[in-house]
Amino acid sequence: MGRYFVKRVLGTIPMMFVVSILIFLFLHMIPGDPARQMAGKEATEQELVQIRQELGLNDPLPNQYINYMDDLFHGDLGTSYKTGLPVSEMLLGRLKPTIQLMFSAMIWSVLLGIAIGVLSAVKRGKVADYVGMFLAISGISIPGFWLGLVLIQIFSVNLGLLPTGGLDSWQSYILPSLTLGCGIMAVLARFSRSSMLETLREDYVRTARAKGQREWLVVLRHAFRNSLVQVVTVAGLQIGGLLAGSVLVETVFSIPGMGRLLVDSIAFRDYKVIQAELLFFSLEYIVINLIVDLLYGVLNPKIRYQ
Repeated sequence: MGRYFVKRVLGTIPMMFVVSILIFLFLHMIPGDPARQMAGKEATEQELVQIRQELGLNDPLPNQYINYMDDLFHGDLGTSYKTGLPVSEMLLGRLKPTIQLMFSAMIWSVLLGIAIGVLSAVKRGKVADYVGMFLAISGISIPGFWLGLVLIQIFSVNLGLLPTGGLDSWQSYILPSLTLGCGIMAVLARFSRSSMLETLREDYVRTARAKGQREWLVVLRHAFRNSLVQVVTVAGLQIGGLLAGSVLVETVFSIPGMGRLLVDSIAFRDYKVIQAELLFFSLEYIVINLIVDLLYGVLNPKIRYQ
C-alpha cells in the first residue's frame, strides 16, 4: 500500500499542473477589468494603463502564468487586488468557518444518509422504506438556496429560534449545516439502499441466515461492511462537493468563509484570490479521492494495491 500511496501522490503533480492552466485560462476569459475595479469609474485611461502595468496584466498570458507559478512554487500566492493583503493570509482567515461548516454538515448527513439507506433496504416495501425514500427524493429535489431561505423564514423570522446568519454560536451552524448536508444525505440514502439490497442477495448472506444467526447480526456483520465498499465512493465525491456547496450556503447565511470570499473575489475580478481558492478546491477533491481509494483496502481485504 505504501508504494501505491506514493504513486498516487506523485500522480497529483501533473494533474494539478493541468488544473492550474485551465483555471488561469478560464479566469482571463471572464469579462471585466481588475484595473477598472481598483481605480473606479472616474479613472482616466492613463491611470488604468499604469495600474495594469503594475499588476502585470499587460504581459502576455504565458508570461503571466509563468510568473504566477514561480511565485506559487516559492509559497507566494500573490497579493489581493482588492485589499492589498497577502492571499495566503486571507485564505487562512476564512478557512476556519468553512471547515467548521463542512464538518458539521458532513457528520450528520453521512451518518443519517447511510442509516436511512440501510434501514430502507432491510425494511424494503414497508413504511420505513417509503418514509426513507420520500426523504431522499425530497432532499435531492429541493434546491439548496430555496431550502436555506425557507429555513431562515421558518426558524429565524417566524419562530425566532435560530440566528439568520453568521457563526457566533453553535446554534448558528444548525440552519447552514442542514442546508449544506441535505442533498448529500439524500444521495447517500438512495445509494446505500441500492448497495445494501444488492449485498443482501449474496450467497454468504443467505448462508449466514441458514445457520440461524439473528437478522440484525447478519445485517451488521456480513452485509453492512461489504455494502460500504460502493457507498464510500459516492460518499467521497459528495463530501468533496461540500466545499463547492459552501459557496452558495455561505452567501445565503452571510458566513465569512471561503465560499463567500470566492463570490466577492469574482465580483471584483480579484484573480489572485480566485486562482488560489480554485486550486485549493481542486486539491481537496484529489486528496479525498486518494483517501477513498485507500479505504477500499480497509473495507475489503480482497483488494490489493499494485
